[in-house]
Amino acid sequence: MIRPSCLQVGDIVAMIAPAGVLKQNHEVIQRTKIVLKNWGLKVVFGKNIEKKLNHFAGSDKDRTDDFQWALDNPKIKAIWCARGGYGSQRIIDKLNFEKFKKNPKWIIGYSDITVFHEKLHKLGYQSIHGMMCINLVDDPKSIKLSLETLKSALFGELEGYNIEGNYYNKVGKAHGQLIGGNLTLITATLGSKTSINTKGKIIFIEEIGEYKYHIDRQLQSLKRAGYFDQCSGVIIGNISKLKINDPLWGESVEGLILDILKDTNFPVAFGFPAGHENENRALYLGRDIKLNVTKNKTNIIFQ
Repeated sequence: MIRPSCLQVGDIVAMIAPAGVLKQNHEVIQRTKIVLKNWGLKVVFGKNIEKKLNHFAGSDKDRTDDFQWALDNPKIKAIWCARGGYGSQRIIDKLNFEKFKKNPKWIIGYSDITVFHEKLHKLGYQSIHGMMCINLVDDPKSIKLSLETLKSALFGELEGYNIEGNYYNKVGKAHGQLIGGNLTLITATLGSKTSINTKGKIIFIEEIGEYKYHIDRQLQSLKRAGYFDQCSGVIIGNISKLKINDPLWGESVEGLILDILKDTNFPVAFGFPAGHENENRALYLGRDIKLNVTKNKTNIIFQ
C-alpha cells in the first residue's frame, strides 16, 4: 500500500465538505485555520464548502468539484473532510484519481468518509481514519487526544496504541492491513466497486445511532458475504448512542458481535476509542499492523 508523504511545516491542507451540510460553518472554518496554523500548516478551502442544498453541502456537482480540485492540486498534501453525514456514495464514482496517483496525499475523516477510504484501499493507498473539522467546535479537553493523534499521524509520528482491555475481548495475536470504518457504510458498499477483499486483513468497525437489531442485520449481511471468513482480526470501536429495541434485544452489543463471530479463531478487540465519540483516535487505514489482544490490554503497532 502506497503511503503518502508525511506532512512538513509549511505544507498545505485542503478542507472540503463532501457530504452533509456544514453546520456552524463560520466557527468550524475559523477553528480549522487556528489548529492548522498552530501545527505550522497552511489551509485552503473548497469554493463550495459553505453551500447548502437540502441535506447536502451543495449539489453533487459542487461537492465533486471541490473534491476533484483537492485531489488534482499537487500543492495540497492532505484533504481534511469537514464532516460526514450522508452524501459520499453519491459522488465517489464521479471522482478521477489519476492526478492523485502522481501526487498522493492523505485523506482524513470517518463515518460517511468510509466510502473514500474504501476507494483508496482498492487503489492501493493508505488513508487516515480520524476526527473531522466539525469536531473542532467541541470542548477542547474532550478532543485533545483526537487532535494529538491526528497530528502525529499526519507528521508520521504515530507508532501505535496500548489501550485498556475489555471483558469481552477475544484474545489472540494477528498481523495484517487495517481496513474498515463505519458499519453502515461498509454494509452499504457490499457488492460495489469499492467493496474490499478482507482476506488477511484486520477489520475496524464503529457505529452510531442504531438499534441492536440493525447492527445484527448488518453484521449478518457481512458474514453471509464472507467478510469474516478469511480476515485476521477485528477491532470494535465506539458503538455509540444505541437506540432501545422494543421488545428488548436481550443481550449486550458485545455479546451480539461475539455470537456472530463465534465460529472464528481470530482475536477480537472491544472498546477501541475511535468513532463517533469526542475521543476519536487516529488510525492508518491500509497500513500493516500487529494486533495483540488480551483481557487486560489491546496493543496495536503500525508497521
